[in-house]
Amino acid sequence: MYEYSIYRIREEIANHYYHKSDILYRFLKEYESNKELLYLHGQFLYITNKFTQKIIELYLNKFLSKKISYKIEQSKIKIFNEKKSITLHINKNCINFRCESLHDAEELLFPVLRKFDPLLFVIGKKHINYGWISPITRLSNEQGNLVLYSSR
Repeated sequence: MYEYSIYRIREEIANHYYHKSDILYRFLKEYESNKELLYLHGQFLYITNKFTQKIIELYLNKFLSKKISYKIEQSKIKIFNEKKSITLHINKNCINFRCESLHDAEELLFPVLRKFDPLLFVIGKKHINYGWISPITRLSNEQGNLVLYSSR
């Protein structure tokens, strides 16, 4: 089983870092390893938007394919069909999930999440695998001078 985390990235940050996803990946990995560092925590809060389980449940109910089911167990949501399953753990800062392959997530989960928010960034927990779940539809010219810092 592979483990992944999904982050909701603010539009301004996504516009600036869409084609620099390696920088965003390194920052998020650094933050996950050092959450106690205030400068990383502050930047993390600035670049991300929060998740709520209720909204994810509403989107699953409304947009999930009829061939796919889901079951809610406290802070977990299990999404499945007759052959595959994914378990989501929804936190306010990210969604963690486990699956046999990223193809399973593409089939069961990502279509609904794209309707929820197209600016979602996925990273692998124990392997180097990361990227956006949707292509960016427009790039803003108002990118400014945004910089993410990490100790590496």
